[in-house]
Amino acid sequence: MNIKGRKVLLRAIEEKDLPQLHKWANDPEIWHFLASWHFPLSEQDQQKWFANLSVSSLDQRFAIETPDLGLIGTANLVNINWKDRNAFHGMMLGDKDMRGKGYGTDTIMAIMRYAFEELGLERLDGSMIEHNAASLAVYIKKCGWKEEGRQRNWYFRQNRFWDKIIVGVTREDYLELLTQNPYWGK
Repeated sequence: MNIKGRKVLLRAIEEKDLPQLHKWANDPEIWHFLASWHFPLSEQDQQKWFANLSVSSLDQRFAIETPDLGLIGTANLVNINWKDRNAFHGMMLGDKDMRGKGYGTDTIMAIMRYAFEELGLERLDGSMIEHNAASLAVYIKKCGWKEEGRQRNWYFRQNRFWDKIIVGVTREDYLELLTQNPYWGK
């Protein structure tokens, strides 16, 4: 099953995506804005990562594609907790030319619609590095997420420490956003 936004399609990651994902995985400009520690990634390690993707996993990862541009990034719902009905969401637009054109907003909206309207989740969590102003603006200003906390000096990038901004959105927040902005139409 694919997840459709207005501009993007979220689909399973396929083996044909691996060369582009490998390129992005080794791009320091991209990883400067994302969490976790990164070392150069070999094609062999990329293959191992791909081999471990499973539809039965509590960690689901999606390719973001557009009809005219193809693969432009990845999104996820990970640490899915079916008992408490929550998950962690993250996203990465690989090509910097794709940013600021509504693809991120559409991806987040599609993920929220899928999580809340199809999976029956109650909330989504996320986090980002404090200097990633573009991501903070998209999640908080455009998609209705709330800043819920801050962990000081969490990330070390470019020879200094940055705070981790913790964000979240509930099903109620999402439904309220849709009353103010009927994103999916009437």
